[in-house]
Amino acid sequence: MLTVISPAKRLDWSERDVDMTAPAFGGDAVDLARTARGLSEAELGKLMDISPTLAKLNAERFQRFEETQDDVRPAALAFAGDTYQGLEAASLDPEDMRFAQERLRILSGLYGILRPLDAIQQYRLEMGSRLKTGKGTNLYAYWGDRLARALNEEAARLGSETLINCASVEYFSAVDAEALTLDVITPQFLEDKPGGPKIVSFYAKKARGAMARFIIQRRLTDPAAILDFDVGGYEYAPDLSAPGKPAFLRREAAASAA
Repeated sequence: MLTVISPAKRLDWSERDVDMTAPAFGGDAVDLARTARGLSEAELGKLMDISPTLAKLNAERFQRFEETQDDVRPAALAFAGDTYQGLEAASLDPEDMRFAQERLRILSGLYGILRPLDAIQQYRLEMGSRLKTGKGTNLYAYWGDRLARALNEEAARLGSETLINCASVEYFSAVDAEALTLDVITPQFLEDKPGGPKIVSFYAKKARGAMARFIIQRRLTDPAAILDFDVGGYEYAPDLSAPGKPAFLRREAAASAA
């Protein structure tokens, strides 16, 4: 089976001594960067809903974004948001990383789909950004059904019919549902609150990364095996689950200890 996660806005640009691979949609990333390069700092700030300081930083990144660039990092080690706190890619051993390279994919507004060791340049461009291109008014229109078709091909290569979706709604919405031929399983991570079970964004993002790590380290290929997920105090909750949406609940005491 394949697992997909979202990227992160925050980056860790520490140097990494690993062999990197080339992104499948690297040419698209260059084209999109060139399009973004045509926007002013103010336009970028409005497009991405960021401060003038961040708009300046990202305008500079797009200006120096080139097809061949020495200043690159492996994707899974460069992203540093909540999901990546759960994934902890830097602590995966070489065998873990080989498994991840085969079966973990990162959805990206700029790069489309990334493998963990794919070389990326510094960027920020959320999938929900309304960046106008020749294909439409936003990145969903730009990518069309290509991400779904690429995932179908990856799964066929593995002999799998299942996709574990640990990405956010924003990013997984870029995977055309009609073009995707795989069975999708989307784990739900909830906290046991006084008013009832509730999804808390920060914890859910971290748990999605932890689920990806759980799959990698246990070399899981059977979708049913993800129900054994118990990282950070979560337990499978069949009464809160729905078809294709297994729920995992964490009690307040477990959350405090995590």
